[in-house]
Amino acid sequence: MEALSRSAQEMKHMENISSLLQGSSPGEYQRLDPKLEREAIAAPGEQPWEMIMDKKHFKLWRRPIEGTHLYQYRVFGSYTDVTPRQFFNVQLDTEYRKKWDSLVIKLDVIERDLATGSEVIHWVTHFPYPMYSRDYVYVRRYSVDKENNLMVLVSRAVEHPSVPEDPEYVRVRTYESQMVIRPHKTFDENGFDYLLTYSDNPQTVFPRYCVSWMVSSGMPDFLEKLHTAALKAKKMEIEVRDYMSAKPIESGSSEGKASMAAAEHKSDGTCSPAQLEYA
Repeated sequence: MEALSRSAQEMKHMENISSLLQGSSPGEYQRLDPKLEREAIAAPGEQPWEMIMDKKHFKLWRRPIEGTHLYQYRVFGSYTDVTPRQFFNVQLDTEYRKKWDSLVIKLDVIERDLATGSEVIHWVTHFPYPMYSRDYVYVRRYSVDKENNLMVLVSRAVEHPSVPEDPEYVRVRTYESQMVIRPHKTFDENGFDYLLTYSDNPQTVFPRYCVSWMVSSGMPDFLEKLHTAALKAKKMEIEVRDYMSAKPIESGSSEGKASMAAAEHKSDGTCSPAQLEYA
């Protein structure tokens, strides 16, 4: 829950300075003095962010992760032609992603905790030639805060005994992602802002600037594919699971108890529902 709360606070900070970024039309952002922007984007006491991409509908920043050769990335943007619910559901629907994301080799839910809604995902994805494909095992948790009009999706890498390393892929062990969506009006009306904060260690021998180039070009491409998939689902009425309506089952219910009992009978070393909690 701490990660969900922290992501929401970061979105609030971005909203507090959005008046500086707002352009003349909805969903458009203006250019600021670089020094002013670096100071504005970083919360008090934070390391400043460096802008590396400035587009009509989004901005992309990065900053070094202390003690590593890696960067953390942040995207702040807006869409006006799709609803927050559609954008949120398309991100979470693993079966639909296999259809719209051509980089996916494998994408499966390994374990699901009915009490908290946490899920362990195994994701295998193509990387640019000549690199090997990468695989990720991560836990994800999502929350819809109707009172504060926010949607949050957080993910981080974990280990899981049912997904050992495969010599065919390179296992990515450091990965974190937080997506916060703020509707302009409601969850079911077109228009929202989003804040994506992302970092991982792709385990490559390429210099940092090469990795940065891959991420800074790949992330906007992924977001546009995600946007297009949400539009396609809307226009073609493709059935996408509604994660807003799929509320976690209370542990006291019969189905919740069955899930807990099944977990207790799994082989030793399997993650229990408590271990699926996102810290």
